Amino acid sequence: MLLRLLSALVLAAAPLAAGERCTEDAMIVFDGSGSMAEIGFNQIGVPRISEARAALRQALPEIAPVRRLGLVIYGPGGDRTCRNISLRFTPQWDAAPRIVSEVDALRPAGGTPLTEAVRQAAEVLDWRNQPGAVVLVTDGKETCNGAPCQLAAEFRALAPGLTVHVIGYKVRGDHFGWESTDYAEAVSVARCLADDTGGQYVSAETVDELVTALRVTLGCNVLGAVDLTRKPS
Repeated sequence: MLLRLLSALVLAAAPLAAGERCTEDAMIVFDGSGSMAEIGFNQIGVPRISEARAALRQALPEIAPVRRLGLVIYGPGGDRTCRNISLRFTPQWDAAPRIVSEVDALRPAGGTPLTEAVRQAAEVLDWRNQPGAVVLVTDGKETCNGAPCQLAAEFRALAPGLTVHVIGYKVRGDHFGWESTDYAEAVSVARCLADDTGGQYVSAETVDELVTALRVTLGCNVLGAVDLTRKPS
């Protein structure tokens, strides 16, 4: 726990990825799949979606005034398996209330087509022709035969201005062990999307850690140079 806290503090002070600025639009890709409704093996606590909603309500109001944000959600809707990716809206100013409303209204269900969801978000950003950022918030693996590392290689080769950040929220490994509840080493299969595009991979287990991760990946407060409370003219 101490190590995770120290890592969060270091990330909070880190500058954004090379080339990324508030002038570049960002798309949030939010995991609304069925696993987000899970509570835990011992049924203690609250569903993951509830904590994610709380984190968005805390983090977004200070980010949305200075950066245009859009939203893609995968999970509910469609055929509830893999054809369930929904573009809720393209990047716009002051999007915090709309993002919070969309996430509050969703009921987690379906599979995890995270690769295709990231691709669709990148298309919204016109990724071949201009820079931008995608922030993927996910708790699970790719379950729809997508190849995130292949997509990462494509981004790296064709769009050096696109940055993908990945927030691994309560990611769990393939094997559960009763003797340990330390999941710090569990990493999302989507990590290569961040590694190959100059983005950041941030693990989060609590609401506070998820708030920090959202600020690190979406925020524009580079070493205190930007006032997050003031909208650009």
